[in-house]
Amino acid sequence: MTASELLAKYDVPIPRYTSYPTVPAWRTTPSPDAWRRSLADGAAAGQAALSIYVHLPFCEALCSFCGCNTVTTRDHSREDPYVDLVLAELAHYLRDAPDLAGVPVRQFHLGGGTPTFMAPAVLARLVDRVTAGLPRRGDDFEGAVEVDPRVTTRDHLQTLRRCGFTRLSLGVQDVDAGVQHLVKRVQPIGQTAALCAIGRELGYTSINLDLIYGLPGQTPASMVRLAEAVIGLSPDRLAVYSFARVPWIKPAQRRFRDDQIPVGADKRALYEIIRARLIAAGYVEIGLDHFAHPTDALAQAADRGVLHRNFMGYTDTSTSVLLGLGVSAISETADCYHQNEKVLPVYEKRVLAGEVPTLRGHVLTAGDRRRRQIIASLMTRYRATLTADELHAVRRQLDALGADGLVSVDDLTVTVPPRGRPFLRHAAAVFDEHLERTRTGAPTYSTAV
Repeated sequence: MTASELLAKYDVPIPRYTSYPTVPAWRTTPSPDAWRRSLADGAAAGQAALSIYVHLPFCEALCSFCGCNTVTTRDHSREDPYVDLVLAELAHYLRDAPDLAGVPVRQFHLGGGTPTFMAPAVLARLVDRVTAGLPRRGDDFEGAVEVDPRVTTRDHLQTLRRCGFTRLSLGVQDVDAGVQHLVKRVQPIGQTAALCAIGRELGYTSINLDLIYGLPGQTPASMVRLAEAVIGLSPDRLAVYSFARVPWIKPAQRRFRDDQIPVGADKRALYEIIRARLIAAGYVEIGLDHFAHPTDALAQAADRGVLHRNFMGYTDTSTSVLLGLGVSAISETADCYHQNEKVLPVYEKRVLAGEVPTLRGHVLTAGDRRRRQIIASLMTRYRATLTADELHAVRRQLDALGADGLVSVDDLTVTVPPRGRPFLRHAAAVFDEHLERTRTGAPTYSTAV
């Protein structure tokens, strides 16, 4: 079967597996007491460490490709009250799960939205207050922030650097003026280059660029220009995401016409253009849609077989608790997922009432935990080792993928070879017992190619 035929055959809606079970499959939301117990158990785990994610939802303008939970506003008076809410939420946790206070923070990630919508002083107050309640883990502490070069200043980067942040992730998406106009994200490459230079000057040790392929108006020629432009900036990491066209979730995407959107083999060809040039420039392909320079910690973790994947993406370290703070933020422990309210006024009301602002979550069964382990291994190492019973249960599905050269089975080890890596999500889906149920009714996932 040709590559084009494979892409046509397997271009179906399927999850990206940043978690298992995936969010649409969550059914057993933990009670507030059960969630606190899960946090306490994570805090008591051997070699316990925390990852903190704070969701800062505000953006001055809406980019029509975006799938994040955002609040579009130019009212900067909302900054301080929102930070107060996040700090109040953390205070509730430190009161109700006091064991957390003694667990060191290994990772601190500011995401959004646009974190640099916030004034530098507001960001500093947030970071300082959070790390006053939760100690940093010495030299192992890693602070990372997502930035929009259009609104980010030297003062932002200086302030966060003083707070111990060493990682920047810059939203780029594309450098073509026509594509930028279509997706409402006009950002000259010079603006991005200038911010990268400031980051290097200030001592940021890892700079990531986010790109998207499959956007309206992209062509093979424009992707060559994109690849050349970003390689010229010498980033340490790149995330090359597939455009998730989900107009039933994000109404702003309804403005795109079908004839503007690359699909199927045409869409995959855009990724291969970037991939080939990044590999030729010395970058290592990691997991799903990610690349890193061999000297970067992410590439080194992949080489050692200790790469980890969670709601913040690929990471070179694993912690016993990922605590998400802020509207829509997701948390993770060994046996539980938890997501905050997604609507800001509802989140605000519940935090001010002293409640855990739970929207939904999932208490993992023993089977869920084992399948999570298998899927995570596939997504980070391209292989997983099964028991004889596990292999027997999925042999038919694996044989079907194996007939197309997308997986191989050697004894009890399932491997995704280079030919199958465009279909990595399909290999993971073999072990997803919830997938068929989540496929019923309204569309849930974007297509896999």
